[in-house]
Amino acid sequence: MANKNEKLFSDFQPVSTEKWMEKVTADLKGADYEKKLVWKTNEGFKVKPFYRLEDLEGLKTTEALPGEFPYLRGTKKDGNAWLVRQEIRVDNPAEANAKAKDILNKGVDSLAFHLKAKDLSEAYLESLLDGICAECVELNFSTCQGHVVELTNLLVAYYKRHDYDLTKLRGSIAYDFIGKMLTRGKEKGDIVATSKALIEASAELPKYRVINVNALSLNNAGAYIYQELGYALAWGNEYLHLLTEAGLPAALVAKKIKFNFGISSNYFLEIAKFRAARMLWANIVASYHPQCIHDCPNKSPEGECRCAAKMAIHAETSTFNLTVFDAYVNLLRTQTEAMSAALAGVDSMTVVPFDKAYQTPDEFSERLARNQQLLLKEESHFDKVVDPAAGSYYIENLTVSIADQAWKLFLAVEEEGGMYAAVKAGKVQDAVNESNAARHAAVAKRKEILLGTNQYPNFTERAEGKQPVEATCCCGDKESSCAKDTKVLDTSRAASEFEALRLETEQSGKRPKAFMLTIGNLAMRQARAQFSCNFLACAGYEVVDNLGFASVEEGIEAALAAKADIVVLCSSDDEYAEYAIPAYQQLASRAMFVVAGAPACMPELQAAGIENFIHVRVNVLETLKAYNKILL
Repeated sequence: MANKNEKLFSDFQPVSTEKWMEKVTADLKGADYEKKLVWKTNEGFKVKPFYRLEDLEGLKTTEALPGEFPYLRGTKKDGNAWLVRQEIRVDNPAEANAKAKDILNKGVDSLAFHLKAKDLSEAYLESLLDGICAECVELNFSTCQGHVVELTNLLVAYYKRHDYDLTKLRGSIAYDFIGKMLTRGKEKGDIVATSKALIEASAELPKYRVINVNALSLNNAGAYIYQELGYALAWGNEYLHLLTEAGLPAALVAKKIKFNFGISSNYFLEIAKFRAARMLWANIVASYHPQCIHDCPNKSPEGECRCAAKMAIHAETSTFNLTVFDAYVNLLRTQTEAMSAALAGVDSMTVVPFDKAYQTPDEFSERLARNQQLLLKEESHFDKVVDPAAGSYYIENLTVSIADQAWKLFLAVEEEGGMYAAVKAGKVQDAVNESNAARHAAVAKRKEILLGTNQYPNFTERAEGKQPVEATCCCGDKESSCAKDTKVLDTSRAASEFEALRLETEQSGKRPKAFMLTIGNLAMRQARAQFSCNFLACAGYEVVDNLGFASVEEGIEAALAAKADIVVLCSSDDEYAEYAIPAYQQLASRAMFVVAGAPACMPELQAAGIENFIHVRVNVLETLKAYNKILL
């Protein structure tokens, strides 16, 4: 076999990077390599069009092993299993219990109960957890932050009454003081006192994580990946610092912290993010020199606890890119997001149901969300191989690059006094909200694509009563009506402005009709008609495409017969000098006249009174808003 392999490879002579670059340069035909092929990420670093073995030279990431410090390649050695989580908002404990037992038979092995603090009691938990084997499933709980200690005490008492081995139980209590400041603008209680009390109350539950870093909120607010990671590290370090200063052992605190990350649709960068996150957090924890609380074989040569340096990661698909229109496309987004998190080795995952942007998810959408993960496990076997991205020239370089950018942000936050101080001053909120605004602007200009929203919309879809869901506080009020102690994150989804535009069209009772006056060069008129149809359908307009007209007069006559509100001239740049002004004059303001493109003769056309041009450089959203003001 060895000889066959040697012969096989001898048939293919190696090609040097220099040779590749010669070929690339020749194919570019004088175009700038950096501008054409090098991608400048939102994270602040450049990505080359290709990577080779030599690009791995000097990268320490390639020396990492699965299950070993600093856990770049995951905390597991013998597989890549993760827990499939589903969220349950508890209004009635008996009904929530019935739902939990039903979905446990459908592939879920992690439950997340959202509880109302006013209902907490011994009887409440008995009803909620009746018949659920706490040793067989991960149980996660959230409630109002002021009642987390009460909830923990009730849980410990419940487990003892039912004779569970408390050392085997896995789960979490969602306490996150800083997260509350970011999302609700609330600074309530004493962060150190509550955290200490919570850790003490959960002491008999060693596998329960009770201090949360909900970086998911940053992701859902449109943060760039390096921001989510950098701030998450500073966030976790803030809790670690405060509680060790208060006298708690570093190993104990680290083992009580859980990270909840979002997953964006940037497939390869998300894989790199989770790999970098484990590595960076492990080094942060190691800097505290955690000592093993119990005798443990997983120690550094200096005797420090390496288990404490393992980052516990729950991942959840993003809501920032969910859409109300063409909502089934959300399934494509969440599927690729789930794939990247699974390949990156997260511990548990929630796939958000596709309809969450406009309603409380129903049984159908929740079933699809569960099955998206089960497909990755049962049919694609993503749970069988540890860190399959290891050694990839591209992903190893992305891992190092994203780690570098996130680390710089982490250090900047620390130098300014830490995460709490940064959030208190509103610096984190300002930075993430600036990213949110930048991404909305990119969506408006189609620099960031939302399939079905700002590109290739469903021409015939109607909202049929669907309305975007507005976020509410834990008290049930709209977020906008609640008093704030600090600035908050802007969680407006990327599609929100396009959805508002399309709903405005639909609710006006008038659906403008856009008629494509296709003439001249066949290839150009077809391309521009397709572009224009997609452009105008983003506002919910009716679009009428055509095979082509022999003359301007014929096209205008057909447009008027169709009772068009907009006439879009679709031809080649050279032919616009011939067709545009006659078409505009013949239409004589009986409909809006639009030229598809930005021809060299545009100044002459504008001088003749033509005002509307649509092309790849215009702001789609602002253009359509202006059209709505005229047409509706």
